[in-house]
Amino acid sequence: MTITSWLAASRRTVVLTGAGMSTESGLPDFRSPRTGLWARFNPSELATIDALHHRRESFVEFYQYRIRTLQQCQPHDGHRLLADWERRGIVQTIVTQNVDGFHQEAGSRRVIELHGSLRTVHCQRCGQTKPSFVYLHGVLTCECGGVLRPSVVLFGEPLPEKAIMEAWEAAQQADLFLVLGSSLQVSPANQLPLFAKRNGAKLVIINWEPTDLDDLADAVIHGRKIGEVLNELERQLTEAAE
Repeated sequence: MTITSWLAASRRTVVLTGAGMSTESGLPDFRSPRTGLWARFNPSELATIDALHHRRESFVEFYQYRIRTLQQCQPHDGHRLLADWERRGIVQTIVTQNVDGFHQEAGSRRVIELHGSLRTVHCQRCGQTKPSFVYLHGVLTCECGGVLRPSVVLFGEPLPEKAIMEAWEAAQQADLFLVLGSSLQVSPANQLPLFAKRNGAKLVIINWEPTDLDDLADAVIHGRKIGEVLNELERQLTEAAE
């Protein structure tokens, strides 16, 4: 059987997306020292709770840069195709390690964000939420006097419990689990495909580089753009339906 036939037969397809999904939209990767992000900043020092409280100016500069970069990019064909597959009942849930909000912008509705979102900022004191562009206009404090910070999970913070529980539930129910652009090096996201596989799901990994779970996967594709592969699968699905 092929990936296309698994997509057509699956009743519950879950997709896990990682940084490789975002880099195809032009966003720099956290983990690649050669990208523009690492050339200007050290995320391991600035994307932290400590920097929020004790290196405020550098923290703000870092996230202003990230928000500005986000505004210059947009979803690619892969994002839009996943949204279309959701509308057609081919994909049921997207679990993402990314914070760019491109899945929602492309039209996906059932998206579980494990690491939060860069689309909003919120008050550390009262929790009030605002669009992230206010950060670019120097709005750094809330009306209550609290500190505004991006609504992403910083190093040193736990992942949102609700998102984790929903992701585990989705993985448990999956007939087909697709990994798109994740190196599967970060926990707990890297445990989700393993959990799905152990519960009977077919596992497909599409990532530029090899991952530690490739040997367990039912199909693996390396060295190709995600949007290109998904478009090819879409053509095969259309031909099979004719």
